[in-house]
Amino acid sequence: MINANITGIASYTPDYVLTNDELSTMVDTSDEWITTRVGIKERRILKEPNAGSSYMGVRALNKLLEETGTKADEIELIICATSNPDYRFPSTASVIAYQCGATNAYAYDIQAACAGFVVSMQSASAYIKSGLYKKVVVIAAEKMSSMTNYKDRTTCPLFGDAAVAVLVEPTEENVGVIDGVFHVNGEGLPHLVMKYGGSVNPASVENLQDGGHYLYQEGRAVYKHAVTDMYESSLDIMARNGLTVDTIDWFIPHQANLRIIEAVGSRLGINPDKVLVNIQHYGNTSAASIPLCIDEYKGRLKKGDKIVLTAFGAGFTWGAMYLIWGM
Repeated sequence: MINANITGIASYTPDYVLTNDELSTMVDTSDEWITTRVGIKERRILKEPNAGSSYMGVRALNKLLEETGTKADEIELIICATSNPDYRFPSTASVIAYQCGATNAYAYDIQAACAGFVVSMQSASAYIKSGLYKKVVVIAAEKMSSMTNYKDRTTCPLFGDAAVAVLVEPTEENVGVIDGVFHVNGEGLPHLVMKYGGSVNPASVENLQDGGHYLYQEGRAVYKHAVTDMYESSLDIMARNGLTVDTIDWFIPHQANLRIIEAVGSRLGINPDKVLVNIQHYGNTSAASIPLCIDEYKGRLKKGDKIVLTAFGAGFTWGAMYLIWGM
């Protein structure tokens, strides 16, 4: 049996660190207010002029190629998870492929909001298991600062910029992506949305003036659904695979809000030492948050470790994935 295994992972985060103290000079907030409510101390912001999500994706992919000894023309497929594409078209994946010299790769974007990485990994796994491709790269690239309103004290402390590239290859060992469960519910649209800039409300001078081209979020509704849905999908993936909180080695949730992470972990009854968290340093990097956390802690992961990932994002779209670490 062929499984899809992660054989390399590399990340890129911008140099500029936006601290809570600096944010408090931009909007009515404070380090104590932000830390108490969401657990974030700082986030990375891409400041380079005329640079979008692909700028970070290129750097993450080049680092991945160097670290794994992979040649760019060996890559057969690039899937880019992003809610912040460089342009409405062409795809950000195609920009990354071109700039990295991945001339033999097909490339496309997936838009599944903060669940983008696990959804993309499910797709990569399907390609690998079918035998269609042998070298797939999943990239999560999110310039969240491009959709953040820095006059909105309820949302601007949350988001940061990052990109992560993951190499997925076939293996006959019992490692890699084992299972995934995913859901979508369109009732979430009014609670978490960018109102303007799409075909419903195209960009115009008039609608730009009221801030509708920035991310809009109703925090209480999102919190409630995120906790419940990540909890239930995590239970589901564990039940389907005969796992318990005692038999899994690591739990890696989407890094949206420390209170959400703690609430999900508490409901599951999982040992906090098994829950990997880095939101305090990077904020919510949307689709990049789970792989960024994996990359930061990969030195602690051992081959054979059982890992549950879970994510929740706009749509609403959410799910969980079970993988066995194979590096």
